[in-house]
Amino acid sequence: MTDQSLQFPRFYVTAPSPCPYLEGKEERKVFTELTGDDSEPLYEALSRVGFRRSQSVAYRPACEGCNACISVRVVADEFRPTRTMRRIERVNKDLVSVAIDPWVTQEQFDLLKRYLSQRHADGGMAAMDIYEYAEMVENSPVTTRIIEYRETNRDPTSTRPGRLIAAALTDLMSDGLSMIYSFFDPATDRRSLGTYVILDHIRRTAEAGLQHVYLGYWIANSAKMAYKTRFRPLERLGPEGWYRFDPDKQG
Repeated sequence: MTDQSLQFPRFYVTAPSPCPYLEGKEERKVFTELTGDDSEPLYEALSRVGFRRSQSVAYRPACEGCNACISVRVVADEFRPTRTMRRIERVNKDLVSVAIDPWVTQEQFDLLKRYLSQRHADGGMAAMDIYEYAEMVENSPVTTRIIEYRETNRDPTSTRPGRLIAAALTDLMSDGLSMIYSFFDPATDRRSLGTYVILDHIRRTAEAGLQHVYLGYWIANSAKMAYKTRFRPLERLGPEGWYRFDPDKQG
């Protein structure tokens, strides 16, 4: 007798396309849809083996002859900021961060467009409109939040929130937080907001008594990915599971 309560996902593979990180390479992904009542536990299980989420799809690289993409996560409860990171925290101590439901605002989208035009003008998201942004944010079958980072409103008589200068789309997992996408005001270089947003996620995770902040994929030979190795202790996913590693000793 077949147990009809067991629902196994169907997996698919994309056609080859140019790799956005390594010149001359092609990428392929294996993916499955996250639908129905089992979306949350399925996503948790797939995240443990290196899958990431985009809208209602869970995916991971499946490139022929290449395994450069390595899943990494920060051990939040053992993390200790460096001297530079402590300075960044002090510079941003005036910011107010709030986790809200994943609903799109015009303010968020305007910030995203400024970020993309300055930092990723040649990327695949550069031409995104507000409807596509809404699809990215609101089409989540799992527990998701947008964490907004705002300047303090200097007018004590005003009830309006301060200016939005950074935001992160983040999934809540049983063992921590998974950072899906973050963006910030490119005119605020002195704040090092990209670093600060990750530091805030590590703090939130540790304060909640959880263990990990999932940073997605790291590629040793990609300058775009180098920032992820500054957050330590760092774990990587290998054939036998997650283990701690020193990026400086990877050869």
